[in-house]
Amino acid sequence: MNPAIDRFLMLAESASGSLALDWRALLEAGGYIGYIIIGLSVLMLTLIMQQLLTLRISVLMPHSLAEQAHQLISNGRFAEANELCKQKPCFLGDMLQAGLSETEMGYLQIQKALEDSSAEHSARMMRKVEYLNVIGTLSPMLGLLGTVSGMMKAFMEFQSSASPSVSEFAPGISFALVTTLMGLSVAIPALAAFAILRNRVDELVSETSLMAEQVFNGYKTWRSRRKTAARTASAEKQNPKGAT
Repeated sequence: MNPAIDRFLMLAESASGSLALDWRALLEAGGYIGYIIIGLSVLMLTLIMQQLLTLRISVLMPHSLAEQAHQLISNGRFAEANELCKQKPCFLGDMLQAGLSETEMGYLQIQKALEDSSAEHSARMMRKVEYLNVIGTLSPMLGLLGTVSGMMKAFMEFQSSASPSVSEFAPGISFALVTTLMGLSVAIPALAAFAILRNRVDELVSETSLMAEQVFNGYKTWRSRRKTAARTASAEKQNPKGAT
């Protein structure tokens, strides 16, 4: 029998005498494919932690930035609002900068700029989350590859035996199924995290877009005041005080 299988069985039989899973035995039984799956699990955990730290309201759409930008835009101080957004780079800040670049073109152009910026950032964030879907898809496939390879070796050893028995054949099958277990252990949390984080991205993009539109409500107020002041100045020019 394969020495690796012998060691797997030796480590799997714990002091209690019953067959139990030993993680060191599983790692050794997984072989090179097992180490690749372990690498994917480390990458999965890193991505999940990174996204949990990144996909937060305080990081993507700080309320302090929204309040300050709203006040500046309401007073027509667009250059100062743009500088403020540059000093505090975030999802909301980038959206506001896109809108501020269109202030001379009117509110409809500002809305379009906000929508374009929102779509761009949403795609960028989804690309990072999508890696979890890739890991969740590749892991069981790699596990199946390891299992097929192990089963082929087990059948070859079974065929070369003079008088094979089921008890001799079973350890080889157990050995071959280790990579499938490892692959599924990585794929299940990866796909679950992908679904949760994807919904989180959609939620935050929607909330940030709504907040950006609320910030630019001050622009409409400023534009209305400006038009009113222009009409008043024009009326005073046409009818100066003291004219009869």
